[in-house]
Amino acid sequence: MYKIIRPLLFRLDPEAAHTLTLNLLRLAGAIPPVEWGLVQFFKAASKPVDVFGLKFKNPVGLAAGYDKDGLALPGLAALGFGHLEIGTVTPRPQPGNPKPRLFRLPEDEAVINRMGFSGKGADFVAKRLAGFDRRRRSVLIGINLGKNKDTPLENSADDYVLLMRQFTALADYLTINISSPNTVGLRRLQGREMLEALLGAIAKEREQIALGRGGHAPILVKLAPDLSDAELDDAVGVILATGMDGIIATNTTLSREGLHSHHQTQTGGLSGRPLTGTGDAVLSKVVKRVAGKVPVVGVGGIMAPDDAKRKLDLGAALVQIYTGMIYAGPGLVKDILLKI
Repeated sequence: MYKIIRPLLFRLDPEAAHTLTLNLLRLAGAIPPVEWGLVQFFKAASKPVDVFGLKFKNPVGLAAGYDKDGLALPGLAALGFGHLEIGTVTPRPQPGNPKPRLFRLPEDEAVINRMGFSGKGADFVAKRLAGFDRRRRSVLIGINLGKNKDTPLENSADDYVLLMRQFTALADYLTINISSPNTVGLRRLQGREMLEALLGAIAKEREQIALGRGGHAPILVKLAPDLSDAELDDAVGVILATGMDGIIATNTTLSREGLHSHHQTQTGGLSGRPLTGTGDAVLSKVVKRVAGKVPVVGVGGIMAPDDAKRKLDLGAALVQIYTGMIYAGPGLVKDILLKI
């Protein structure tokens, strides 16, 4: 069915097509018979994974960026995901970068985005989560956290700590996003000195939350695929030293190597097929460096079931998809689960 629908969607502006599909899933999830039908259509065998102290019904998740504000949680859960990562969420609403800011590269099976953490802000997302019964739908929820654009880099920890306080009790896990290329300066937080300060503040806040009202949500850190080996050594070392619970490898890339589309000159993060090899390579390096101390989530360039299987074989505990769904359709989740 998606082979028929995709050409129609690809005639629309990419951001308009994204908004349309998100709203359709939102609507589907709000109509119980339709939601039930989706669940039945996309149902696959349960393949549970115990990781981060959580039980995932399967290892396939939705990567951050698709549903930034938690608008379509029931509809997305009906597609068979084991977890949904919402966001990136910032403390205050912000419009993001000027449009156009999302580009399809069909010749390369890729997407370039420079959305810039557009979203309705933490309070809106918290209300959406409060009304979602994730246990009934057997899906876990992660929240991808980011700083506001106008928050000075040296004050970044304030934004992340504020978000931790708000979402620790609402989410199953939290992700610290310091690797988006679309917020000026953000990737500098991956450097050893700034990362030590940031994750140190986050670790301290986690202790305070546990001592106070209680509650614990595993904290993952999402890294860029463009780090040098030395930078990767530093980042992984700090993540382990500060007691974080896991790593997501990787975010989008700034590389444009081997692209054919005329959109290749657009600024922003590149995702999709061109990231497959790089994503696998970085995942392998991260798995080797953590040496089993924390689980790793594999993201980037999963366009077909074999891509997901390879990441799991490389040592990923979970995988996440996004751009692959744009090109293969929502049935990709079920196809992966049938393959692995």
